[in-house]
Amino acid sequence: MFDALRKAVLFGAGLAVMTTEKMKDFAEELVKKGEMSEKEAREALKEWMEKSKQARKDMEEKTEAMVNKVMNRMNIPTRSELEELKERLAKLEQAKKAKESA
Repeated sequence: MFDALRKAVLFGAGLAVMTTEKMKDFAEELVKKGEMSEKEAREALKEWMEKSKQARKDMEEKTEAMVNKVMNRMNIPTRSELEELKERLAKLEQAKKAKESA
């Protein structure tokens, strides 16, 4: 019973958005119902937190990749490309001033 419940809770993206407080509440509820010991609850909570952290990281990476793909399709310059253009413009302005002063 405990393993099936644990697998169900860990499965899916729901864990990525589950707050620490909700996870603690859920573990405490399972202990109160006698479905797991306090030690099992602590271990499960630790595991849930790790899985939640990893799920959030995975979601962030996928979102970033998707945004980059869309920006690339729309031909929107990246921050580094804009910085490179700023540097080139500054050099051209310096060269123009030097030429005008000469």
